[in-house]
Amino acid sequence: MIFADLIQIGLLAVPALAASVLALLPGYLVTARLNMGAAAVTLTLALLLTVARPVPGLYLLVDDLNIVLIVLTTFVGFTTSAFSASYIAHELEIGRLTPAYLRFYHAMYQVLMFAMNLALLANNIGLMWVAIELATLTTVLMVGIYRTHEALEAAWKYFILGSVGIALALFGTILVYMAARPIMGQGLDAMAWTGLLSAASGFDPALLNLAFVFLLLGYGTKVGLAPLHAWLPDAHAEGPTPISAVLSGLLLNVALYAVLRFKMLLTANAGALAPGPLMVTMGLVSAMFASFMLYRRRDIKRMFAYSSIEHMGIITFAFGMGGPLANFAGLLHMAMHSLTKSAIFFAVGHVSQAKGTQKIADISGLTESHPVLGWGLVLGVVAIAGMPPLGIFMSEFLVVSSSFARQPLLAIILVLALLIGFGALFLRLHGVAFGQPVGKSEPVKASYVPMFAHLGLVAAAGVYLPGVVVAWFRNVAELLGG
Repeated sequence: MIFADLIQIGLLAVPALAASVLALLPGYLVTARLNMGAAAVTLTLALLLTVARPVPGLYLLVDDLNIVLIVLTTFVGFTTSAFSASYIAHELEIGRLTPAYLRFYHAMYQVLMFAMNLALLANNIGLMWVAIELATLTTVLMVGIYRTHEALEAAWKYFILGSVGIALALFGTILVYMAARPIMGQGLDAMAWTGLLSAASGFDPALLNLAFVFLLLGYGTKVGLAPLHAWLPDAHAEGPTPISAVLSGLLLNVALYAVLRFKMLLTANAGALAPGPLMVTMGLVSAMFASFMLYRRRDIKRMFAYSSIEHMGIITFAFGMGGPLANFAGLLHMAMHSLTKSAIFFAVGHVSQAKGTQKIADISGLTESHPVLGWGLVLGVVAIAGMPPLGIFMSEFLVVSSSFARQPLLAIILVLALLIGFGALFLRLHGVAFGQPVGKSEPVKASYVPMFAHLGLVAAAGVYLPGVVVAWFRNVAELLGG
């Protein structure tokens, strides 16, 4: 047990210590390698945690639900740090980042990893709120790191809307504590997930209902659900591309994880309202809205930001439908989207550097001018569009089939949103990948391994899921309930 406790503490201590060191170290090579090394150690600790579970305490908890996301978060965090090393080198060469901002960037990257790990590990609803707030503030600073007018505007919009969301989530958290206090007493015991879940059946259902509305709106802002999404496209378009990858692939998942934890409380209380319909509604609205908005995007990073809104809507819809199959599908889609969208941003980041622009009209013929990047982007778009036999096709198929069995009309609306988004992505892909090359085409020192590692996993998952992973996801689906 002591070994497991040390691993758990290490997941937080390693990025925190690395951030402190990186804030002081000069030079690109040293800081980039240390950033990668710290991310690799954190990933190793997360993998060890799957076989050595610590006993839950008042502050930290490891269970089947969060360990899935901890492994996913640390893996994508590591691969993104590897991509970041080559991406940031180019930004330094062309003068978009100064050495001082470079130190700040690497330190903030590790602070972000610390905050996301803390949010996932937290067994205290207040501590989880603090961790998500820290992650938000960290990404706000990183979005504005280029110090252009557009970047600062995007950071301020993110800060203002994120602050409204986190304030709503705080009020919802306080309401949950108020509902628990008559049963569990005052203090930390009334804020621990393990205690809350076991005693939830005795809580005041009216307070729980009101709390969940505020929590869904508050954390839903962080998830990027429409109409609370306005910060997300700007943050993706103006911030460094590695941060776009982390935002889409990880931070949105962490916010949704918080919603799922509170959904479990309502499910355990017979008198509380069913949280599913609210989540289904917001998920469908987000998926349909984002699918139409894909057609109007002129910036390639902004387009894929709306794709993230679409897919977080699909995931929210799946968890709102509930039940073993829909929950399994939502969890699988969460993992596949994280891997696929981060891979897409890896490609897009280097493409924008090679072309010197993010405007779709000025990017064309990538498979001819930059074959590896071009075909990597093609594969990523094919995957995110849900084409067989890739992993997202499998998860979307499970979402749709489970919905048809219970709510055929809702399933039809979801399929319509998927088809609309499919058309938009391939409409843009045709020119970007296969058109006549236009504009400048500078060579870039790209890191292809992270991109193809992610896409390889997504391709493998569409063909075969190991039995241990299936059993793991089934267990989590059962935990999430109806």
